[in-house]
Amino acid sequence: MRKIIAGLDIGSCSLKLIVAEIIKSKTNILAVAESSSKGIKNGLIINKEEFFIALKEVLKKAEDMLGLKIRKISVTVPSYNTEFMMGEGITTITNEEKIIHGVDIVRAMQSSVYNRVPKEMEIVGITPTSFRIDEEEPIKNPLNCSGNKLYVKTVVSLIPKKNVRVLLDCLEKIGVEVIDIAHTAVGDYYALKNDKISNLVGAIINIGEGSTTISIFNKGVLTNTKSLEMGGQNIDNDISFIYKVTSEQAKAIVDEIGLAHKKLASPSSKKNVTNKLGEKISINQYELSEIIMSRLEEILNLAKKQINLLTKKEIHYIIVTGGISEMPDFELTLESVFGKNARIARIHELGVRNNKYSSCLGLIKYYNSKLMLRNKDFSIFSLEEQEELSGKQRKINISDNSMLGKLFGYFFDN
Repeated sequence: MRKIIAGLDIGSCSLKLIVAEIIKSKTNILAVAESSSKGIKNGLIINKEEFFIALKEVLKKAEDMLGLKIRKISVTVPSYNTEFMMGEGITTITNEEKIIHGVDIVRAMQSSVYNRVPKEMEIVGITPTSFRIDEEEPIKNPLNCSGNKLYVKTVVSLIPKKNVRVLLDCLEKIGVEVIDIAHTAVGDYYALKNDKISNLVGAIINIGEGSTTISIFNKGVLTNTKSLEMGGQNIDNDISFIYKVTSEQAKAIVDEIGLAHKKLASPSSKKNVTNKLGEKISINQYELSEIIMSRLEEILNLAKKQINLLTKKEIHYIIVTGGISEMPDFELTLESVFGKNARIARIHELGVRNNKYSSCLGLIKYYNSKLMLRNKDFSIFSLEEQEELSGKQRKINISDNSMLGKLFGYFFDN
């Protein structure tokens, strides 16, 4: 069976949907779709009817590329009011060979949260930090090892039910089954993961359109996260207010001549527009970039402060992602705040080489890592659909009621 996974990232600016196939740990992009967000504020659904429109639009775009309906999907959820707790679980190995299989790993992880989740909260992630077989030393992956009992230590992340239930209901209403949910920060981490950061403590900053999320990872485990209600939209608002132009005009001006730092900006590079008052004005690149730089420095300094509040551990890496980080000369502003201690994310997969896709791409890689732990294959398409897809690939553009079952989706199935 081919391993084909779909991921949906719910952003304040846009919905992003990626369908990808995992082949020998490589992620091959089959379809990428994006639609403007409607009914969304800071990642939360505030208008279901408007959200339906955007959701149907992004699904149709991806389905048109594939020639197939998408009925199963992984999805990101906002990190507002996230809580973390430590868990410990145990299970007895019952098969005659006493070999640990994926189902045993899942059962041990389930037991680490049994009767521990408050009624108003939902589980977003159960991340194993270590396993132990019988009285032996801790190990990372017990799959196919032998023993009588399997112990696990986990980090469990929880969010209020209201943050996720509306989203799940909307997807269910249009016939799309949610097989997994994850924080956008977890998606970012898995999109950028490498051997170096896997064993270190670090921070990932995602500057989105409506908010900025700062997340702390300890050896690949999300341990704390905080969202600030500031992002790219604030830059557009600043420009709109100062020059008395519309938000759409402000965004277009930034895209055309805006730089993230004034150092290399030119006063002679200008954009002529007619503002909301009917006045013809000329905006030069240097003044515009001063405005952009000032707001970006504010956002990054607030993020820097949050990192110190979120952890007392020494930070070994800081990575900044999100669409704003693609702005020309962003690295100069980043260095002015963090020095040489931070870097901009880089996405290498063909078709999604833009940091705005990091959460969505990583969501797929994260789900695949869970499948690998379980030693299980999975595809959102049936074997018949996969055969149909193979014939069309040349035409594809590369560009129980508890949440516990929803959380792992097919990961829990036998």
